[in-house]
Amino acid sequence: MEESHRALLRRNRVRLVKELRVDPLWDLLLQEGIFSQDMIEEIQGSGARSAQARQLCIDLETRGKRALPVFVHCLQETGQGALGDLLGRGANQVPESLSDHIRPVPIRTDTVAERPQEPRPEITPIHGKKKSSSFAYVLTHDPCGYCLIINNVNFSEASQLGRRSGSDLDCERMEKRFKSLRFEVLTRRDLPAQAIAEELQSLARRDHSSMDCCLVVILSHGCQTSHVQFPGGIFGTDGRRLAVEKMVSLFDGSHCPSLRGKPKIFFIQACGGEEKDRGFQVDLDPPFYNPASIESDAIAFQTQPGNTDEPDAIASLPTPSDILVSYSTFPGESDPS
Repeated sequence: MEESHRALLRRNRVRLVKELRVDPLWDLLLQEGIFSQDMIEEIQGSGARSAQARQLCIDLETRGKRALPVFVHCLQETGQGALGDLLGRGANQVPESLSDHIRPVPIRTDTVAERPQEPRPEITPIHGKKKSSSFAYVLTHDPCGYCLIINNVNFSEASQLGRRSGSDLDCERMEKRFKSLRFEVLTRRDLPAQAIAEELQSLARRDHSSMDCCLVVILSHGCQTSHVQFPGGIFGTDGRRLAVEKMVSLFDGSHCPSLRGKPKIFFIQACGGEEKDRGFQVDLDPPFYNPASIESDAIAFQTQPGNTDEPDAIASLPTPSDILVSYSTFPGESDPS
């Protein structure tokens, strides 16, 4: 979408949210290819009419150059001509051409000396079962994997943690989405810290041999914790905390062998703390960095120096490999709302 069209939608958003009748628009927007059926259902699930109108205006900004002119046409077709005229005046404007301000740049004919090529080290590919030739995980089983959703809404009075209004709606949407992606969804609500740990341990003990992936979604209050690799912690309904790092470690290659080489994804919908993370000092020397290595991410998993011999040419993966942890906030920060 043109930036001028985005600005037009934003300038008139208050009136659109107040007056827009969304129900007559869905079939036309679907017919014109502006939104898919899934996208429309997502917008419809955002709440009452005004909430749907607001979400529609936001999503329109991502739907390409045709979005605003088609939206104006749909408004006219559904008897919302006043809003259509309001947006139509800006939708039909053509941005001023910049051709008058473009000047040719003279072509340089300088001779550039060819740089001698340095010999490159031979690279031996590592072959494994988990990925195809395009280095993408293969997700072909049905069900694709387990998806555990822990949804903490109500907290004990002693915890001094407030009720998480709206979390049930988030949970419902994720259940629907991951079921459509062929996951076997397991939902648990309002669990204290010990029960959360037990649910995670139970999931890690399951046989994942016939699965391709594993998802864990945590919806709760959060906090900062000390960590090595994965920051943050989440609260149980009793106000006790669990470190994200300890939760993730239950699914690594040592503790959950049937998930070795398979993606393990964690979505943490929780505040990371009350203020910005300003970093911390460490006394350890920085890890050795080899610019020729394409597996630079693995430097975080180096073993400590010692007297043990290291066998050569053994194919192996770091214990916490194939793990992605996604946070809704940066470490140390909370949702400003």
